Amino acid sequence: MYSLLIKQFFRTKTVLLAFGILITLGILSISTGKQFLNQKQVAITKTIEQQQKHLQTQKNLHKDDLGLLLYYLKFSFINPLQPLAGISIGQSDLNSHIQHVKILNLEGQKYDTDLVNPMRLHVGNLDFSFLIIFLFPLVIIALNFNVLSEEIENGTWKMITIQAKSSFKFLLQKLSIRIFFVFIVLGLLLLLAKLILDIPFNTGLLHITILSYLYLLFWFALCFFVILFRKSSNTNAITLLTTWLILVVFLPVLANNYIGNKYPVEEAFAMTIKQRDAYHKKWDTDKKETLEKFYKHYPQFAKYEIKEQGFSWLWYYAMQQMGDDESKQEREAMNAKIRNREQLSKKIAQFFPPLQVQLSMNDIANTSLTHQMKFLDATTKFHEDIRLQFYPKIFDNQHTDTIDWKNYKPAYFKSENKFSLIKNTFYMTLITLFLIGFGVFKNLKHFD
Repeated sequence: MYSLLIKQFFRTKTVLLAFGILITLGILSISTGKQFLNQKQVAITKTIEQQQKHLQTQKNLHKDDLGLLLYYLKFSFINPLQPLAGISIGQSDLNSHIQHVKILNLEGQKYDTDLVNPMRLHVGNLDFSFLIIFLFPLVIIALNFNVLSEEIENGTWKMITIQAKSSFKFLLQKLSIRIFFVFIVLGLLLLLAKLILDIPFNTGLLHITILSYLYLLFWFALCFFVILFRKSSNTNAITLLTTWLILVVFLPVLANNYIGNKYPVEEAFAMTIKQRDAYHKKWDTDKKETLEKFYKHYPQFAKYEIKEQGFSWLWYYAMQQMGDDESKQEREAMNAKIRNREQLSKKIAQFFPPLQVQLSMNDIANTSLTHQMKFLDATTKFHEDIRLQFYPKIFDNQHTDTIDWKNYKPAYFKSENKFSLIKNTFYMTLITLFLIGFGVFKNLKHFD
């Protein structure tokens, strides 16, 4: 029976076309991921090469004044992308993964990004997660919407109910063939992605694989649920496509607008203005007032006194520090709202598998907004460490030759991934089981 059903399955041009599209777009999406990773790796390699050149060039130009040298020097902090980012690019194409920071006020530097064509950002990337979340469900719908209705419309279902030992078993056999071959295509593409993107076989890859299969199983369950209502093929197709449109397109947009309105981030503009004003107004503010605030922030530097006459690096860097300190309230409020947005989006996504899978894949690949916020927090700490290393040297008027500049190489951000597979798949699994169970229970009387 299975061999006949498989021959019948592949006899239709729709099946070959669907699998051909999936494989072609799968290869393109993996190539997109590979190109993306290569671009990021080239940027990291160039950063490593240029760091020492930059230090040496600036040192030669400003070798007699450490304060002036550090005004120009930039120190690189790198967020290395793991190969899984080639599967789920997430927000890593929008946010910079390399921070080049001076010891001047930080808030004006943290949000600098690479120059990218805005139209490309608007369209987005055809990465592998896009293929799984958007296109695989369409293929599943195309292969399953008429599994039962076609038999009824062609008049063959009555014959099946008479001749087959179990008409329900016959229906399951037809569905299992579709599940089997779709799963094979997904497995081949995942294997291809592992080889091309050089993904190690680790927990992250295992989580993405399980997540992908569970997501496709959800769509098979949804198709199974709809076709058991025994409606016409046209009705099934319209119902399933409408459901796809709602789950994959409409609800994410609706959720995004709701979250944006619930947590508007007006502080971003206010923070930028305040940190700039806090710095620029200090030129016209009494120097002692600026230093008193600086000493309050760094009591360990209270022993350094400002010159009564002329320019002082102590005062200048204290002034720079005030730009960050006086915009702290707005910065913390903005960060809190961004984190609230991310938490709310995850709560909403639990009940909508496409959203859940997208956010989960981004979390696994470390390309989520949460990961970017952690990187920015680590950048703040990195910047503070650099400041505390050089402030005493500047205030003591040390010569540039007293510092071993070879020790100042690009630093790397290290982040722990605390993704929980059970937590992030619980509701999707529950919904899938409900669709299967309810569909069978409701239609037991229609089958032998």
